[in-house]
Amino acid sequence: MRSRQASQGVRRAREFEAFVAGAAGRLLHAATLLTAEAPDDNPRARRLLTLSLGHTYACWDRLRGEDPYNRTRQYLATRFARTAWHQYGAFGRGRPHPGAALAGLGPQERLILVLRLYEGVAEEQTAALLGLPPDRVRAICDRATTNLLHPPPERPRRAFGAKVAHP
Repeated sequence: MRSRQASQGVRRAREFEAFVAGAAGRLLHAATLLTAEAPDDNPRARRLLTLSLGHTYACWDRLRGEDPYNRTRQYLATRFARTAWHQYGAFGRGRPHPGAALAGLGPQERLILVLRLYEGVAEEQTAALLGLPPDRVRAICDRATTNLLHPPPERPRRAFGAKVAHP
């Protein structure tokens, strides 16, 4: 009995290692796009990936034919969505890296754009995953794409309390 459990544990570990070897690079890139960090300096993306892979490993035996990549991507996306407020919201931590590809977009726009365009997830699946209507997902994706292709001009910054002269 013990040798059978041990061999199952070894088999499980090998299967998971093979999965990670094939999928971790793409998932890390997706996480880096989500967090808008520099590709060579992405601690939040690495943490997000580690948590997602840990979750997948914990339920590896219960997948029963389910795609482990899809499960990991779903967890990565929902984990990012849940923590986006703390990382990018009112507390101001985790500002996007100015040179990141998606730095000009908000967290929700990045999430939808990465799922739809980078990962190729269908609009309906993205909407179901995020709990949004498909029309809203389409509108956010269209706006994010437009902002990437045609960024709005930056407004000049002024000192706090400075008055603006009107012509």
